[in-house]
Amino acid sequence: MISTKKNEAENIYLILAGLFIASLVTSNLIFQKFFTFDFLGIHTFELSVGILPYPITFLVTDIISEMYGKKRANKVVLAGLFASIFMLLIIIVSSYAKATPWSPVDDDEFNKVFGFTFIAVAASMAAYLLAQLIDVQLFHFWKKLTKGRYLWLRNNASTFSSQFVDTFTVLFLLCSFGVIEWKLFGILLLNGYIFKVLIALIDTPIIYVIVYFFKRRFKLKETGEELNF
Repeated sequence: MISTKKNEAENIYLILAGLFIASLVTSNLIFQKFFTFDFLGIHTFELSVGILPYPITFLVTDIISEMYGKKRANKVVLAGLFASIFMLLIIIVSSYAKATPWSPVDDDEFNKVFGFTFIAVAASMAAYLLAQLIDVQLFHFWKKLTKGRYLWLRNNASTFSSQFVDTFTVLFLLCSFGVIEWKLFGILLLNGYIFKVLIALIDTPIIYVIVYFFKRRFKLKETGEELNF
């Protein structure tokens, strides 16, 4: 019975890790397209489409932190880092492969879309690694401080802090390398951070539902008990 539960828990962990890596890599690939988003007529955001899948990474690490512990969460963070490096190497090799005359995407179009990817991914990886490690550390700090209670507090407190670090760091590096103009730094920082905070607030009931069913399935206590096979 224990072996069956362990296999099920490991399969769920792999699914969460896959979702995390897919969200991270996708956000790095699509970041160069920007869009506007009107939030209830209160504020119009100017954002990179790369920000759409990125908050999922923080939701996933919080779920893994809650259910599997700090060590497992940090493993996923490092796996995402290696996946991003591998993706970057593939893009670099692809950029040196000359397009055929009949290729639907020629060299110029390819380089226009992925030309800044090396700088962007490097900046994103630096910001990502710092922010995710902060997120995991703060999550467990609040978990220990509250003795496993108040999931909403550790979920949002860790995410709010780490998302600001991530947004500031990646924009600072992109502006420093000339990918984005400095005059856009302030508005993109404000828009990006507020948007991520809103997403974090929205995903709070989601993490509660997932953790509730998870703990019910594996018969864990509500006060922060983790899987320990």
